[in-house]
Amino acid sequence: MPNNLTVKKTIALTFLVGICLACNAQLPRVWQRSGKVQPADSTLVKRYIYPQAIAWQSDGSGELIANERILLAVGNGQASLVDTNYCRLKSLPGKQASILLDFGREIFGGIKIITGYYAENTPAAVRIRFGESYSEAMSDVTNDKRATNDHAMRDFSTHIPWLGSLEVGNTGFRFVRIDLLDTQKVVFIKEIAAAFTFRDIPYAGSFKCNDTLLNKIWETGAYTVHLNMQTHLWDGIKRDQLAWMGDMSLETKTVFTVFGNHEIVPRTLDLIRNETPLPQWMNTLSSFSLWWPYIQHNLYMHGGDLAYLKQQEPYLTGLVNQMTSYIKENGEENLPSRFFDWPSSTNKPAIHAGLQSLMVISLESSSRIFGHLHNTAMQTTCDRAVARLRTHVPDPNKSLQAAAMMGLAGLKKPDYINKTYFKNTDYNGISPFMGYYILQNKALANDYRTSLDFIRYYWGAMLKLGATTFWEDLQTEDLPNAGGIDKAVPPGKTDIHGDCGEYCYIGFRHSLCHGWASGPTPWLTEHVLGIRIMEPGCKVIRLSPNLGDLTWAEGTFPTPKGVVSVSHRKVAGGRVETEYKAPAGIQIIVSK
Repeated sequence: MPNNLTVKKTIALTFLVGICLACNAQLPRVWQRSGKVQPADSTLVKRYIYPQAIAWQSDGSGELIANERILLAVGNGQASLVDTNYCRLKSLPGKQASILLDFGREIFGGIKIITGYYAENTPAAVRIRFGESYSEAMSDVTNDKRATNDHAMRDFSTHIPWLGSLEVGNTGFRFVRIDLLDTQKVVFIKEIAAAFTFRDIPYAGSFKCNDTLLNKIWETGAYTVHLNMQTHLWDGIKRDQLAWMGDMSLETKTVFTVFGNHEIVPRTLDLIRNETPLPQWMNTLSSFSLWWPYIQHNLYMHGGDLAYLKQQEPYLTGLVNQMTSYIKENGEENLPSRFFDWPSSTNKPAIHAGLQSLMVISLESSSRIFGHLHNTAMQTTCDRAVARLRTHVPDPNKSLQAAAMMGLAGLKKPDYINKTYFKNTDYNGISPFMGYYILQNKALANDYRTSLDFIRYYWGAMLKLGATTFWEDLQTEDLPNAGGIDKAVPPGKTDIHGDCGEYCYIGFRHSLCHGWASGPTPWLTEHVLGIRIMEPGCKVIRLSPNLGDLTWAEGTFPTPKGVVSVSHRKVAGGRVETEYKAPAGIQIIVSK
């Protein structure tokens, strides 16, 4: 039978959850009438979660820090006059009480510190450091590993009240370090909780097979994008709390695969379109505008909203006319603001090959959209432009990502690209973003076995190093001597977070939760489960499973009419048996 303290904590926690849910209630009428209120977003919620472990503390003798284990208990979110079960922090001249908390996995939000009753009833100065890794939370903004407060404050000083609470922070983190800055002061901490902000939406999509590593990779990709579904679809929850159109080309595929036709996709597409009216390029980059028709077509194929697609026709018409004005007579693209992806940003031939390919893909997507809209004149404009572009075939100059895009654009045969560029390689020099398009090229070459090996090797490496979300960057040359992100880096080991990175993501500026790294999640659903959308709105779905070295795989896929369930198993002779369930209105075609 539970004791009285357990009952009290359960009642208090239930009350706290009720308060959290109440944040979605209507505002008082006076504020509704004022017109100064942002529209409600009912699925964006906040929950308070508690640390899983104390990762480090400045003193283990009990002199500076005592009863620290109480911080791992689930609290009730309320300061109290009578509860005296506190953690005590004490700082002396030359001795500082500091503690590092591990919440067990990456989250987005802030931290809530609740203090207790102590003799000196004045605020206490503290320093708070958030970190996506152990070492980032232990770093200084001014050190040589590029720790920053860009986009979100992750290292700052503030005051906590006496017998009250303070909630601060708006960043991505797993670890939090707290230092008591005042000397000759004793502070009692009742509880510390992470204020976790996320969308309370179900995972309608799923994937499971006989390889537990692939299962974990699928789930980690889904969780990575889930955390980035904030006010809009962000690229990163620490650095890059922005909507980037190129990055969305992959993030939206993950959203469709896991959460279905979520409104955050058109909302973010509209945001960027409206912020950069023509002739401006989205996110100031011509290549990112090229991704917009590709995403719009994927959105229409999944959701089937013809009315929304029709609204995009004027902008798409202007964009296509602008794009085609940058095609030379010899079929060579000549776009301004030349950027393809970061690893190729100093390789001019690779940039050209990537942009040539991306322009083909963008105009082909535009042609399909105009076909759905019965705009034959603009469809013809797109088709003629693609034909001109295909007369010029650039050299990718050893760039794996540019080569992959050439295969996807049909400028080179995918099988040739696969054999020439992706055999006997360690994939160094790519980004997790472009890793997905390498996988897509390999799928077109029917090379599913090495695709699975690539996923295990590249994305699996992040998990082995303690990742709970996928990263902005990973260079395989850094792996042999790398220390993990979930504990102190041993002497002689490379700090994979603080010591590595290039371009805009050097050291701790590197984002460890980046939506563009979620590629295996939609790829495994599309190619291993074999779920291919054949008609807008998922009205017709083809099942073409490719198990590679797997013996079975199963999962679910959200459509506008409900969830499709599939199961594939290898039987005698390597033949694959398929079973499925589909909601009314969804036709399933099984490839033989």
